[in-house]
Amino acid sequence: MRRRKAARTTKAALRRIAPRTVQRRPGAPVQGIDRLVRNVETGRFERSLSALTAGGALVTAAEIYFEHDKASFGNRWMWAPVILGPIGAVAGVAGFFSRTAAKTALPIASATIVANGLQGVWLHARGIGQKPGGWRNLCYNLEMGPPLLAPLLVTLVGGMGLLAAILRREK
Repeated sequence: MRRRKAARTTKAALRRIAPRTVQRRPGAPVQGIDRLVRNVETGRFERSLSALTAGGALVTAAEIYFEHDKASFGNRWMWAPVILGPIGAVAGVAGFFSRTAAKTALPIASATIVANGLQGVWLHARGIGQKPGGWRNLCYNLEMGPPLLAPLLVTLVGGMGLLAAILRREK
């Protein structure tokens, strides 16, 4: 008798503490944000992440163009992330529409973008070292020199494309 009462009390307490989840009708289609959440939970996020990679690549390439234009494209490697941005965007859009492109073109373009981002960190570090005072004048040269960690933004976009290629395709 006591056990039954304790069990009922525990269930009642849990109902008060935990919010009640919305129950779907069996067979009802999942739509909107619930569908997106379900796709993320089950690892089916390839198409969405491909599209996000495409958008991120374009925005990042535009920002890099404006920043490198301030420096008058003094080094020819400054053009590499500007050129790779649209290539990543095309691969992302292709990955959104085609499973084959998501498993071939997108990872190749994304790996190239990641490599270029890591190269950018090295080039920016070298640029800071070449400023007057070099690394000994770190506080000033970090502010006035090339942004040391900015190329990691490009690496992040490439990493999104690599992750999209690994995930399962959503419906």
